[in-house]
Amino acid sequence: MIYLAVCVYTVAMTLANLSIAAFGPAISPLNAFLFIGLDLTLRDWLHVKLRLWQMGLLIAISGLLTYLLNPATGMIAVASACAFTIAAIVDWFVFSKAKGSWSSRVNKSNVAGAAVDSLIFPTLAFGSLMPTIVLFQFVAKVFGGFVWSALLNPSLGKTKIDEVTI
Repeated sequence: MIYLAVCVYTVAMTLANLSIAAFGPAISPLNAFLFIGLDLTLRDWLHVKLRLWQMGLLIAISGLLTYLLNPATGMIAVASACAFTIAAIVDWFVFSKAKGSWSSRVNKSNVAGAAVDSLIFPTLAFGSLMPTIVLFQFVAKVFGGFVWSALLNPSLGKTKIDEVTI
């Protein structure tokens, strides 16, 4: 299961970056709902399965894969790796401190991770603060994370939270 989650995480992050490179900032709210909501939810599950350095390596590999598949994504891949890394740290911190069920903890940390990611990514990727894009991305990521957590909860939410398998 962990290898499938790693593959899905990597593919989702890479497709998110490639779609932004292809369609620009206008696609980012849809992209945020579909791919980043999934990323936020899987990230919490992977945080309890992987060591911190492994999660960092996974984020870096996904950014590098984006660049290798389309070198024109240069700044998008860099912005994505930076935003995902910082958001992952915030997400991990909130998830690890939150109380309640897996689903509750995931959604609390998704809000924090979505806020950080939504601010950092478009600002770095496009070189300026874009408040409307930031707001739409944030809402889409939180809603997407909620939907993905509800869909994935039966399979991911029932695993041991404190277990590290790799």
